[in-house]
Amino acid sequence: MDSDILRHLVGEVSLLKPASIRAVDFGWAVVVLILGFIASISWVYFNKWYPQKQKGPRSWVIVGSYFEARRNIWRVHDWLLEYFNSKCKTIMVNWGVFTNILTVDPVNVEYILKTNFSNYPKGKEMHERLYDILGNGIFNSDGETWIRHRKIAGYEFSPRKLRDFSSNIFREGAIQLMEILDSVADSGREIDFQDLVLRMGLDSICKITCGTDLGCLSPSLPDVPFARAVEFASGQAVRRQIGMLWKIKRALNLGSEKVMKEHLQNLHSLTANLIQTRRAEIDEATKSGKDHSREDLLSRFMKYSEGEAGGYNERDLQEAILNFVMAGRDSSAVTLSWFFYCVYNNEHVEEKIREESDNVFGQGNNLSYFDFANLLTVDSMAKMNYLHAAIAETIRLYPAVPRDGKYAVNDDTLPDGTKVKRGNTVTFVPYSMGRMEFLWGPDALQFKPERWLKNGSFQQESPFKFTAFQAGPRMCLGKDSAFLQMKMTATILLRYFRFTLVPGQVPHYKTTMVLTMLHGLKISVTRR
Repeated sequence: MDSDILRHLVGEVSLLKPASIRAVDFGWAVVVLILGFIASISWVYFNKWYPQKQKGPRSWVIVGSYFEARRNIWRVHDWLLEYFNSKCKTIMVNWGVFTNILTVDPVNVEYILKTNFSNYPKGKEMHERLYDILGNGIFNSDGETWIRHRKIAGYEFSPRKLRDFSSNIFREGAIQLMEILDSVADSGREIDFQDLVLRMGLDSICKITCGTDLGCLSPSLPDVPFARAVEFASGQAVRRQIGMLWKIKRALNLGSEKVMKEHLQNLHSLTANLIQTRRAEIDEATKSGKDHSREDLLSRFMKYSEGEAGGYNERDLQEAILNFVMAGRDSSAVTLSWFFYCVYNNEHVEEKIREESDNVFGQGNNLSYFDFANLLTVDSMAKMNYLHAAIAETIRLYPAVPRDGKYAVNDDTLPDGTKVKRGNTVTFVPYSMGRMEFLWGPDALQFKPERWLKNGSFQQESPFKFTAFQAGPRMCLGKDSAFLQMKMTATILLRYFRFTLVPGQVPHYKTTMVLTMLHGLKISVTRR
């Protein structure tokens, strides 16, 4: 009897159970639909109807402008330019992982780089992205560390002796480049001009920095692992800025971060060997009583021994080498590539440069490359005003460093009223500034060296308007040296060769720290 009752009750429960479950499921479905509806309305409100306070790309909830930035990463500088051209001197881009305020207003630039300099250092985010490349070197440090580097570098860059030493190296590089172009003219083949000047740039900066010739411009144009490592590191530094997962990839040793690690091992190994070799040379010379003084920067920095106040230890020396190599390798070479592209799309500019060269050095090509190169001195190059203007015009339109960011230490307000929150990245944009009509006039997009001349003499622009070499306390120490190398190289090349751009080329930039041409610059060469 009891068992029958129990079975009856179980049967009743089993009949009721499916209906209860259905009721609960229906209730949850209603809740989910309501929450989904609320979320959808909120998304539309905040991203479509709610007005965006700051000018720039639409910033979506959670992801910011990340996906638009990713779509345009291959043309990032022109993407930003489009927003500046919509009558906005200051815009905001939410990259998804940080907020970036970008400006083309010279008043803001002066405020960031000079007036309130202490509030806008390189910052911890930039330092972290570049630390395994540049360490705590001059281009990746702030505060007392940066002041120490700047003091030593500023002193060592100033002597005339170093300028003369650099001039000889630039002259040697130009001659080597001439010899290669001479063989190209004989063969009639096309060649990548950017590759040649990048090789020259790396050879030159390595000789200046550590007295070492990598042989990049050897006649066979060999593959140089150091050069590949430097180029990859430059590109990866930018990918780290856009990508959200680089730290995880580095921790797990995956993908591009795995490749980066391999390249960095090569860079650090080479620089360590250079320092050890130089130490051994100094020790040997000291024991034998010989003079071991040399003019390269490594030898000069080694005078500041670790035991002295502000001295350099082995790690400091290694970081110093990489900082100056990374900074000096590409800047002049990239500018020379864009310079020849601009000149040969504006033939009257080439004619004026050659006319100026004839006035300074005399007409005719009777001198050998070597003999003519010896005429290229600091004093003779100072007379080449139109050439200087043409290079400055190239840099205006194609700055080697197209944008440069700082980190806001504290909340602030820029002179134009833009609110800056602590932790924001504040960036000035030389690429866009060079194309602004309100700065350069309605012909801002034209290649016009004459805009830099007054009565035939070159006229400097405010560094807060022409920002390619920064301004304020961080003004580029190598500016004069860079102009000297570019002017020497351009003068001798244009005197002895005629270049023709391979038809159909429309050079585009790589998205790296510098404005390198994506596919190089293909040219053919004939002798004059």
